Amino acid sequence: MTDVHTPEQRSYNMSRITGRDTKPEMLVRRVLHAAGFRYRLHVKDLPGKPDLVFPRARLVVFVHGCFWHMHRCKYGKPVPATNSDFWSQKRAGNAARDKSHRAALCAAGWKVAEIWECQTRDPSKLEAKVGEVMETLRASASERP
Repeated sequence: MTDVHTPEQRSYNMSRITGRDTKPEMLVRRVLHAAGFRYRLHVKDLPGKPDLVFPRARLVVFVHGCFWHMHRCKYGKPVPATNSDFWSQKRAGNAARDKSHRAALCAAGWKVAEIWECQTRDPSKLEAKVGEVMETLRASASERP
């Protein structure tokens, strides 16, 4: 199968993909903010620059795109038809880097939560995942003196 875009068009499209303020991330942020939780965004001092950081609770939240981080759902499984070797290495590298960031954060005493793009597409799954984050935040607030 060949690409429907010219290499220049494909390059332009790929250059417009951002790593922050994505639609799934904004959905998670809106739900948490509406529930009264406040957070910091993309803290550069932490491994992986987590999307949401709750310093008091020592909790970080990553909102991952299924394709880019190789989730095991139907959105994370497709392999691009063109330049597939490059993309499989790129995506595998992202997944390996995610794992090392998670380990470094856990070793530093942080709790890590991941919310996947596919979970933000289904309101009940989004509610469940964000509910888990809220429970962790509430539990940590009750532990504080």
